[in-house]
Amino acid sequence: MSSFSDPKAIAGYAENTLRRVPGLHDIHRMAALLLAERTPANGRVLVVGAGGGMELNVFARLFPNWTFDGIDPSAEMLAMATTNLGSLMSRVQLHHGFIDAAPMGPFDAASCLLTLHFTNEAERYRTLCEIHARLKPGGALVAVHYSISQTGAERDLWLSRCAEFAILSGIAAKQAKASVAAIGQQLPILSPEQDEALMQKAGFSHISTFYVGLGFRGWVAYA
Repeated sequence: MSSFSDPKAIAGYAENTLRRVPGLHDIHRMAALLLAERTPANGRVLVVGAGGGMELNVFARLFPNWTFDGIDPSAEMLAMATTNLGSLMSRVQLHHGFIDAAPMGPFDAASCLLTLHFTNEAERYRTLCEIHARLKPGGALVAVHYSISQTGAERDLWLSRCAEFAILSGIAAKQAKASVAAIGQQLPILSPEQDEALMQKAGFSHISTFYVGLGFRGWVAYA
């Protein structure tokens, strides 16, 4: 799998992500819509896994009076976000590290896109708890990541479909299949039921699925 400190991987991050995640631009707009339901015009939003700045760019352009705190463990990806955001950085504070590096807020809403699948079950639960602790009561969390049945054959089928989607999107077949094989071996992917149980255990309620795209799933939940 590509390292988030590898210059070549970072340079191609946006293009590769668009080719691998079905409807990524729409995910960003849907996430903004869902966050806006509970966020005032001058709201403050926490973006977990903000490296690259893709969702920050969309959120900041759609809601010009929101301010943001973004966290990411990759200094290189945060540097990319700074470059990509340009003048929008006047409303963004970026923090290097994991969830503990985030200010306590309180925040009106939070997003965590394509991030939690890098965490094992215990760390995912801790991250969700820390996000919950930083949200105002009733604040929205939007999360999107790999979430697939843990039945062996079904899991393999959905991962293979993710590879085929990447190939149809222009990624070389050998690269796409190798990448998805590494994802299956290295990422601690959970089932949708496990993911939702962790959100509930962390204190979130009214958990709803708003997006399913092959092996990816998205939820909105409330503190």
